[in-house]
Amino acid sequence: MEQEFLSLTQGSQTVLEYEARFSELSKYAPHIVEDERRKTKKFVMGLKPSLRTRLVAFDHRTLDEALSAACRQEGEMEQYLEEKKASQKRPATTFQLQDKKKIVYQTPQKPVTVSNSQIPSVRSPGVRKECPHCGKTHGGSECWLVAGRCLKCGSSDHKIKDCPRLQQGAQRGAPAPAVAAAAPATGRPRRPRAPAQVFALAREDAEQAEHVTEGTVLL
Repeated sequence: MEQEFLSLTQGSQTVLEYEARFSELSKYAPHIVEDERRKTKKFVMGLKPSLRTRLVAFDHRTLDEALSAACRQEGEMEQYLEEKKASQKRPATTFQLQDKKKIVYQTPQKPVTVSNSQIPSVRSPGVRKECPHCGKTHGGSECWLVAGRCLKCGSSDHKIKDCPRLQQGAQRGAPAPAVAAAAPATGRPRRPRAPAQVFALAREDAEQAEHVTEGTVLL
């Protein structure tokens, strides 16, 4: 029995079960049990390696101190193992949910055909600001009114009243000779309608006006 005590280890037993067996067999080795430090060291060296490495660094003077420390370390290890098992189960659940999301995401969808008529055409028209000098919206950075040019064609040789384009436009717009309409068979003869007249309007000082107006007026 003394030899059994000398070779006793915790094995698969709990700390309390190991301590009970240790106390039972210690009476067969009185020369070891009489020395409290020696008995405590024998108890610690018989613990599981995971517990022994945590307790061997401390100098436990009595068996009760070593027993309390061993029970505390055993409880912390059991709690750690339970939390580790729980954490290993969570990724599996998350992985399954991710697979379901992937399946839903990869579900084929019917293509939607859109005709060209349903697509609105977007045009960005050129934005022109009103000129503060002549009141018109014109391209370029130079205002013809400020430069003293013709407000019709932009020439510096003449003003708008003498512009040949304006005169040509007036000639093209001259009315053709009217042809008298045939009188109806019965009733009073119709009076021929007066032909339309075209007037070319121009100002002498158009280049000095704040707003310039030009065009053809039909009367």
